[in-house]
Amino acid sequence: MSHPVPVVICDDSRLARKQMASALRGWNVEVTFAEHGLEGLEAVRAGKGDILFLDLTMPIMDGYQALERIRSDDLPTMVIVVSGDVQEKARARVLELGALEFIRKPTSPEAIAEVLHRFGLLTELEHPSRASEEVNSTVALPEYYQEISNIAMGQAGEMLARLLNTFVHLPIPVVNMVCPASLEERLLDAKANQFELISQGFIGAGIAGEAFLLLEKSSLDKASKLMDLSDVSEHRKSELLMSLANTLIGAFINSFSQQLDIIFSKATPHILRDFSGFIKQSQDWEETLMITIDYQLNEHDIQCELMLVFTQDSLLKLEKIASYF
Repeated sequence: MSHPVPVVICDDSRLARKQMASALRGWNVEVTFAEHGLEGLEAVRAGKGDILFLDLTMPIMDGYQALERIRSDDLPTMVIVVSGDVQEKARARVLELGALEFIRKPTSPEAIAEVLHRFGLLTELEHPSRASEEVNSTVALPEYYQEISNIAMGQAGEMLARLLNTFVHLPIPVVNMVCPASLEERLLDAKANQFELISQGFIGAGIAGEAFLLLEKSSLDKASKLMDLSDVSEHRKSELLMSLANTLIGAFINSFSQQLDIIFSKATPHILRDFSGFIKQSQDWEETLMITIDYQLNEHDIQCELMLVFTQDSLLKLEKIASYF
């Protein structure tokens, strides 16, 4: 029996690392986990990564930087990118940097097997795969929904890239428990700093919440130029705002709900002039789950922030779903 092939799974999400390790069960591998690109490179240099499964959006060193370093240092590893960033330009960029293949999240054992077979990288069922005890560890509520958000973010980012015909830099989603005071402070700050706010409610299967799109007014003008809109009247700007909201909020909520295997009914998005009703509704909450994503179009100096806030009553169902994993 041959020795197991050393494999590194490099992803900042513990949930994603667990899922990837599960997809490799039955293959003749020995798995090492890395939480960011620099840690992944250290594992490769230590001989632990003949094959490197690499995420793109990570702290300290992201996947693009890791690929550049692998190429410049001529490190002995075969890289398969596994990412929620499904923009065609992202795929083209990683292949240009030397990755063997790009697999979109959420992945599956079948998708992994197809790539491994195609490149003749591993042998099946010779040896049970070995990984650290992390595979059997529990995942906290924000941690679970960060990876769900990461995949949904990629879907929405790809739609935004198509709408504006440009590349969108995807950040690490921020998922945490917040109190009503911090929500009120963020909304008031956005209003005071001349941001346009669009709101859209959603509900389904015991989960409800509100999505907010925050866009600086100067960014709206730049976005209109990207779309070759010569008419920048207030009516035209409102139409553009609604188009951006339908793209980002709609794509995010659809992907988020599909991953949870539920269906959300969505209210019609509207430009938010007064959010006192939402603030009043949330005043009785102790804390709730909030997802924040800062989409950036660096080449055009455009950024917009997407926030999803779940009602406190939704926490029980969200925790129940996470516990299934």
